[in-house]
Amino acid sequence: MTTNNLLNELIELNNDRIAGFEKVLADIDDENVDLKEIFQEFSTQSRRFSQELTTIVAASAGEPETGNSVSGALHRAWIDVKALFGGSDRVSILSEAERGEDAIKKAYHTVIEQGRLTGETLDTVTNQAKSIGKAHDTIKALRDMAKQ
Repeated sequence: MTTNNLLNELIELNNDRIAGFEKVLADIDDENVDLKEIFQEFSTQSRRFSQELTTIVAASAGEPETGNSVSGALHRAWIDVKALFGGSDRVSILSEAERGEDAIKKAYHTVIEQGRLTGETLDTVTNQAKSIGKAHDTIKALRDMAKQ
């Protein structure tokens, strides 16, 4: 897999992350309004990450990804189904958010681990991975508190 293909996968996952957080933001109730700021921050973060990766792909004469993945669309559909059947409580919201964060965190780790990235591209992806890890930990901590 080429470097551009790896970066395009990350772009797609960031686009999924944006769509996922925006879906939750649109559906969140007043009881969980405190999550809106956090989810908005992470959506904005992924928008920035996607733009950074798009710039790298375009600079190498590649074709940057602009869409979402099929698995991301399926995950959002699952969130819709869960909401219909009562899965919209705080623990459910945070559990689904953490599941999405697990996926993007793993993807970044896999891309870095393959060892195909170098220089500024590696630095960019590594820094993004660290931020994704912190976001994951924030959501996990909130979920753990909600379970108590």
